[in-house]
Amino acid sequence: MSIFDFLIGNMDRHHYEIFTKFGDEGFLLHLDNARGFGRHSKDEASILAPLSQCCMIKRSTLLRLQLLARPEFRLSEVMTESLGTDPLQPVLTEPHLLALDRRLQKVLRTVQRCVRRFGKEEVITSDFIKPTAEAQTGTQKSEPR
Repeated sequence: MSIFDFLIGNMDRHHYEIFTKFGDEGFLLHLDNARGFGRHSKDEASILAPLSQCCMIKRSTLLRLQLLARPEFRLSEVMTESLGTDPLQPVLTEPHLLALDRRLQKVLRTVQRCVRRFGKEEVITSDFIKPTAEAQTGTQKSEPR
């Protein structure tokens, strides 16, 4: 969540929920009336503190961020395309879009520093380690006796 907040420049996250009905396969719900995309010229490093201090990121998140850093899938261009049909366009100004690309590079550098300090195995986590008992259903086949 801190990566998302850093990308959009949201310094005032007040609330989130963790949907845990499926055990470890749960997910975060971002609930916020944020002032995201407020200042395109200021990258507030303190928003990334959870990433830089804990040095953990899901493999799928890192792969997605790396993809969005590639020239052919730049985050700013993906956002421009995504917002292109919005009736309120332009939703984001060019400086805000460029800030996304700049901030994304800072996130990736933070992950690189963590990997250098602790190693890839400690920093990049699997998305799902193993299912929990709550996530199992009655439809699973049992082993023959």
